[in-house]
Amino acid sequence: MKKVLIKSAVAAVALTAFSTPAVFAADTAACLITKNNTNPFFVKMKEGAEAMAAEAGVDLQAFAGKVDGDAGPQITAIENCIAMGAKGILITASNDSVVPALKKARAEGILVIALDTPLADADAQDMTFATDNFEAGLLIGKWAKATLGDAAKDAKIGMLDINKDNISVDVQRDTGFLVGFGIEVPNLSVMGSETDPRVIGHESSGANPEGGVTSVENLLAKEPDMNVVYTINEPAAEGAYQALKKAGKEKDVLIVSVDGGCPGVASVKSGVIGATSQQYPLLMASKGIEAIAAFAKDGTKPVSSEGLTFFNTGVNLVTDQPADGVPSIDSTKGTELCWG
Repeated sequence: MKKVLIKSAVAAVALTAFSTPAVFAADTAACLITKNNTNPFFVKMKEGAEAMAAEAGVDLQAFAGKVDGDAGPQITAIENCIAMGAKGILITASNDSVVPALKKARAEGILVIALDTPLADADAQDMTFATDNFEAGLLIGKWAKATLGDAAKDAKIGMLDINKDNISVDVQRDTGFLVGFGIEVPNLSVMGSETDPRVIGHESSGANPEGGVTSVENLLAKEPDMNVVYTINEPAAEGAYQALKKAGKEKDVLIVSVDGGCPGVASVKSGVIGATSQQYPLLMASKGIEAIAAFAKDGTKPVSSEGLTFFNTGVNLVTDQPADGVPSIDSTKGTELCWG
């Protein structure tokens, strides 16, 4: 079976509505399964998939869960895709409970590509197209440490994760941030293994604004002098800022995040978020469709670049307060590259 090395390219496409699953109309058919259809990250992912599907002659059906962590609708979608004869599945998995269904899909000869969130079981996917999420966390951790300077040794850090399920993307960003900040993490495979007293605690934000508000309220109750907040994504950062502003502490706390959506970059420009790591969901999905089209044509499977176990779609730190030794782009450049 042949393999092909896929190279990066960024394209702009227009948003279309989420489709209702039906029967496939073309010989080459694919499914896109996202965690939900409201987060701008997944909306942009679908834009990329739809645009490339139209170009490559692939019939695309889109499915989505309702909230982060709810895998039930995704498992149903996988089963539907198998039944409908899909050639490939692109999925941002809510958690690893989708693994048995994806293994079944692969056994049926379907190409499975994880987008953004790699699965713990390598046999559940043929390849992952994603941001280097550890690097994304590392960049904002290094920036926060450099920005605080000597005060970093006495920092009081609150961690806003998705939940307690140790989802790979959650773990990698979380632990990357801590390592970047200079905090020892004994186990990079789970969240919360660190014992450094600078970490106040980990809260489950659900990766949404409401969860961000509640998480910061809980952390402030533990430590009113908290001065750094790490957030899994920019919707959680939005809620974190709301809670800090309500407490009159918004000018006293550094907020760092990951996503790089247009609202998040605007928050960097306004000073709400100090720095964010920008990722490129459109590219993940468009390259995934290209891979499915190649596989359907002659059995070609994608392989990773740069010696990694996944195809790296890139990450940039966006900040208007550059720190020595931490590569970054400013919010003007970030706006040119943002999504949502």
